[in-house]
Amino acid sequence: MDSARLKWLGHGTFRLTSPEGRSILIDPWLAGNPTCPADEHVQEGIDAILITHGHDDHVADLLSTAAANPGARVVAVLEAVWALAELGLPEERAVGMNLGGTVAVGGVSVSMVEAKHTTSLRVGDRIENAGIPVGYVIVLEDGRSVYFAGDTALFGDMTLIGELYRPQLAVLPIGGHFTMDGRHAARAARMLGCGYVVPCHYRTFPLLAQDADALVEGLGGASKPKVLELEPGQEIELPS
Repeated sequence: MDSARLKWLGHGTFRLTSPEGRSILIDPWLAGNPTCPADEHVQEGIDAILITHGHDDHVADLLSTAAANPGARVVAVLEAVWALAELGLPEERAVGMNLGGTVAVGGVSVSMVEAKHTTSLRVGDRIENAGIPVGYVIVLEDGRSVYFAGDTALFGDMTLIGELYRPQLAVLPIGGHFTMDGRHAARAARMLGCGYVVPCHYRTFPLLAQDADALVEGLGGASKPKVLELEPGQEIELPS
């Protein structure tokens, strides 16, 4: 069994590859993403695409990525699936689900959990209902779990997510303005009880935080959770 790998593609877009080679893409914003390297604009070999919510900076390259990966299923909250069908996503390609649900991607399980944000989906000149924003907990074949919070504020049930799923690593937004900031993300990491934190949703625009200093300072120099700051395009082995 190979090692699991996590690649940051800038902003809120990630690619997670399981020990048995299942590749999951989260929130594909690639070609228009100013922080995504040009050689990463096309993602192939994807088994599943997870959508946390319908804002443009999380779904802009969904249809092109789905077309480049005809075997990949698109997982999203049910109402988002209905709206995506209006954009041309074939019904048979989508898996609509809701909070508390779990779907399988080979030997990997994907559970949908709460997030505190807003959501909508742009369909032509209309703004459509896209259900609710969500996060995901992905449990790999070897039992390790990764929490992708999506765009969210800090909320109390992160403690419950930690108790139920015990994520080894949490991917948390830290940019502020549209999501929680680094200080709140530090609190979230403690509530989750995770060993590692990968910050995201920052450095993309001047409006967002440009570094992870507040997250690091908020954790007070503790050895755990450890902050793993990635560069866009960087891939790491998932820590144990």
